[in-house]
Amino acid sequence: MTAKVAVIYYSATGTVHALAQAVAEGAASTGAQVRLRRVAELAPDSAIDQNPQWRRHADATTSITQATVEDLAWADAFAFGTPTRFGAPAAELKQFIDQAGGLWQEGGLADKPVTAFTSAYNRHGGSEATILSLGNVFYHWGALIVPPGFTDPAVYAAGGNPYGVSAVTGPTGDDLKGAALDAARYQGQRLARTAIRLLAGSHVTGTDGDGDTRAAEPATTLRTA
Repeated sequence: MTAKVAVIYYSATGTVHALAQAVAEGAASTGAQVRLRRVAELAPDSAIDQNPQWRRHADATTSITQATVEDLAWADAFAFGTPTRFGAPAAELKQFIDQAGGLWQEGGLADKPVTAFTSAYNRHGGSEATILSLGNVFYHWGALIVPPGFTDPAVYAAGGNPYGVSAVTGPTGDDLKGAALDAARYQGQRLARTAIRLLAGSHVTGTDGDGDTRAAEPATTLRTA
């Protein structure tokens, strides 16, 4: 059993692009089919040219296929990446999401696992708010949000954000040299594995000795103090 995962992102100067690649790598490590897709740029060339890093990244990623709604229809699971813009997703990613109304009305987005990741200049620059605001979209879709949670050491090493990977780009940008990318790979892996389990149905039912379907047993017993 495998899954199809669409990693869809917007990146101006390359940080979210690097995270998206790591998420895609993590998903692919499970055997999933992965589509890495960038959304369309909305800023005019005059604005991009004012920032050399933005221009370099825009020119360097023209070969990456631009996202379409068909990618959402194709996928069993989604990962969305965006820089933080005043505690909200970038307009470019929001414009793409707004194109999915028809697919949403058809039920084509419901019951699919989804996760989100972001970056900001400062550690408290609105990363969690950005991911949570994307959650409002996923609620409307009826999608199944898959956060990394505190489920792996990679999450702690990257700063401990249970909502999703959130790289810090300033003042040195050191986050992209290790921990954040490792956490992004883990997040992609977790998303794909969740999708695989959903497709197999193993999270809901099992089979007893007589071949009858029964509710799956919990893996562990929780105790309360």
